[in-house]
Amino acid sequence: MTTNLQAYRGSLLHFLADPAFSDESHPSHAWHEDGLLIVANGKVQAAGDYATLHATLPPNTVVHDYSGKLLMPGFIDTHVHYPQTDMIASPAEGLLPWLETYTFPTERQFEDTAHAANVAEFFLDELLRCGTTTAMVYCTVHPQSVDAFFTASEQRGLRMVAGKVMMDRNCPDFLRDTAESGARDTETLIQRWHKRGRALYAITPRFAPTSTERQLQLAGELAAAYPDTFIQTHVSENEAECAWVRELFPNSRSYIDVYDSYGMMRPRAMYGHCIWLNERDRQRMAETQSAAAICPTSNLFLGSGLFDFERADDAGVLLSLATDVGGGTSFSMLQTMNEAYKVARLKGSYLPALRMFYLATLGAARSMQLEGTIGNFAVGAEADFIVVDPQATPLLQRRTARRESLEELLFALALLGDDRAIAATYSAGRQVHVRETT
Repeated sequence: MTTNLQAYRGSLLHFLADPAFSDESHPSHAWHEDGLLIVANGKVQAAGDYATLHATLPPNTVVHDYSGKLLMPGFIDTHVHYPQTDMIASPAEGLLPWLETYTFPTERQFEDTAHAANVAEFFLDELLRCGTTTAMVYCTVHPQSVDAFFTASEQRGLRMVAGKVMMDRNCPDFLRDTAESGARDTETLIQRWHKRGRALYAITPRFAPTSTERQLQLAGELAAAYPDTFIQTHVSENEAECAWVRELFPNSRSYIDVYDSYGMMRPRAMYGHCIWLNERDRQRMAETQSAAAICPTSNLFLGSGLFDFERADDAGVLLSLATDVGGGTSFSMLQTMNEAYKVARLKGSYLPALRMFYLATLGAARSMQLEGTIGNFAVGAEADFIVVDPQATPLLQRRTARRESLEELLFALALLGDDRAIAATYSAGRQVHVRETT
């Protein structure tokens, strides 16, 4: 096979471990001020110091020069709703009225395949513009919404996870499946899309209140029958929602216990929000390697609550960051980090910038059981990476010129950056976005 070799020069950052649990003997990251990333056939061949690696390149290899910018793995968004793109920033008094007023009517339109395809294209453009190369994506109850999404992501060669929402109660008739039809459609979609190219499938009950016990049972059976698929749903986002779950499932110990009782807590299960958990819930998440997708912009926008990083870390829960558009207010993982930092401060803990970038890259990959495939520059990993520009805006340029450490540089990017800081995005070694300049 002919080797398609590419080389990229710039400051290089990727993670080896969680900065919260690392020390000098076990470093959390690799940082090369003048680095070189070598890509062959869409995968990482080497990453390290430019002076060392440049000498290993075959003669006449073109080196793409991004000196002055940062090369890092693409961001991973572990909880986002592509059908809600057009209703982002919609006003409501809380989660449940927001669903009724905006979410359900918007999702109704996805019975139209052409509409679903149009939104999918725009949604993916936004992700790539913000430096997000992988996402765990909720579609709608309509199977064609999944086909439209995966068709669009396949054309771009992206590593994406998505699934058809399953809901057979407590929702409008026009968005309601049945326990049997939801399971049947889901299995058909698994067989059509899971591991086709870079597509991966997520079994997706929307949240416990919109699924009967029979639907949750069948979702759990699918999860057992297809153990390498993902599971994604919501849990303990809002206090009113939690109270509703207690009424609907009076025999369950807690909200998350509802899912646990149907075999839906396991590796590759991603639970959105996880705000109102108790200690046993967190312990159970750690025991089963179920992961939490932390959605700070959404939680602040809807007034849902503040994620407790300290208690989650004490329990050993797998953590990642997520935008949760359209409850979330930005596609940018940099802006998501900004709000995550503030949430941590309000809960009495501190979130360093190094850890925020970890949670948006390798931490997310580990949460998804995809370490070695995406999330860092390990040899053989898929070459999904971004070029971050610390001089993207006048304020960023002025602040980063005065930085005295890597932590200060990353902190400025997280607190002051947005989509403008993403100069280019690459997927499997191919450029899929470049920032327009005037």
